[in-house]
Amino acid sequence: MIRRCCLLLVVVFLSTANAAQMLSIEVDYEKGVYTMRSAVWFDATVEQVYEIFRSWDYSTKFSSAIVESRDVEPDAEGRPQFYVRNKGCVLFFCTSFVRQGHVESERNKVIFAFVDPETSDFHLSNESWTFAEQDGGTVVTYDMQMQPKFWIPPGIGPFLIKRKLRNNSEAAIDRIEVLAQAIGSE
Repeated sequence: MIRRCCLLLVVVFLSTANAAQMLSIEVDYEKGVYTMRSAVWFDATVEQVYEIFRSWDYSTKFSSAIVESRDVEPDAEGRPQFYVRNKGCVLFFCTSFVRQGHVESERNKVIFAFVDPETSDFHLSNESWTFAEQDGGTVVTYDMQMQPKFWIPPGIGPFLIKRKLRNNSEAAIDRIEVLAQAIGSE
């Protein structure tokens, strides 16, 4: 029995030794605008991780807050488009909201996503993901600014939103890594 427990501990340790790691995360709120910056190390190549973030179709597979997402045909300027519908609850306050806009990118280096306020539930929602090789894996630095159009309870709302952003990010990183690792083995 003791031998099995020790073997199980070794297997668990070895399987998580190179697991995704949250290196840093900061979430702030000022004058109605939320900002978030995080850095995550993934045990996968830049090419693998980039593919996961490049395709909006993957979003529902790693984020429980995203209930619908997809790549959309390019706009009149030829820019790739995206559509994302989130659903979330903070205490008793639940809402569904849409982000829709365009994407600019440099393959395996950076992705920028900009919402169109006319078709989104945000006055502002700009995101960027920067990819860099590090220690045999990939570090993704994520920057986000958002200003929702929907009502958020004053006082406690910003605190709860910040906590939700932080918790959702931490929960998604392992799923992102698994999806990325599967890309090379298909």
